[in-house]
Amino acid sequence: MKSNLYASFALLFLFGCQQKQLEKTYTPRILTANESFNAYVEAKEDSLSIFTLNTSASVNSDGDSKDLMQVKLRDTLIRIQSGAGTDLTDKFSSAQFLNSQKTCMLVQSADSSGLTAPFYMITLKDKKLDIVSLYRPSNGAEDSRFTKGMTKIGRSGYLINNDFFISTVNPKAYLVKRKDEGQRIQGLHFVNSPDRKTIVFLLESSLYQVHYPSGKVFNQPLSAKAPGKPGELYAWIQHNYSWQKNAEGISFLRVNTDADRVVDISEFRS
Repeated sequence: MKSNLYASFALLFLFGCQQKQLEKTYTPRILTANESFNAYVEAKEDSLSIFTLNTSASVNSDGDSKDLMQVKLRDTLIRIQSGAGTDLTDKFSSAQFLNSQKTCMLVQSADSSGLTAPFYMITLKDKKLDIVSLYRPSNGAEDSRFTKGMTKIGRSGYLINNDFFISTVNPKAYLVKRKDEGQRIQGLHFVNSPDRKTIVFLLESSLYQVHYPSGKVFNQPLSAKAPGKPGELYAWIQHNYSWQKNAEGISFLRVNTDADRVVDISEFRS
């Protein structure tokens, strides 16, 4: 009888060990310069993987429930030290691969105590896991209005909170140069240049433009004749401004000096 009881306990112990989740906690670093993240792996099983929890515990801005996701490297769950002490993140409201090798992904935490939930890049670099925090402190007076989370920029990538541009296919992370270093850009994403490398922000009285690969910027003041309504302003800019390249081949939106020039609407598509 005792031998059977011991055997049962042994089986339960072994079963419990097999069911124990392997996990590892990582402390994210801050992105301080433009970086590339397109590592290759020799074996497919060494790539990152995404698992859906099917909990429907996350609610998006439209009030709809959304399944949460977790990320693993091989059979180990990735946890992120998202704050001080025991503040850990291992559940994400969004997670997407940025390259076909599945060695780089963009995730957003399911937990939020600020304006938007934090974003991270989870990458394999030099055969080691690297977590990059996409956060820059800001004291902007209207941060609550302009902290928009993730905005898709055509097929080229994503704008994160007006502060980072993340390109896809051959993933790179760029710091979007601020107009004032102490605060994120206090404006709305307006349009992109035809080559998708210049991002234009609509500020109160100007078009602030950032060529993210080089960090070059141009601030085009808006005429006093510009209409106040966004819909009317868009059409007005089409007739009064055009994309013009400077000596470095960078496109910026400037006042149209050719009165007879017909502006192609495709030039203004995002």
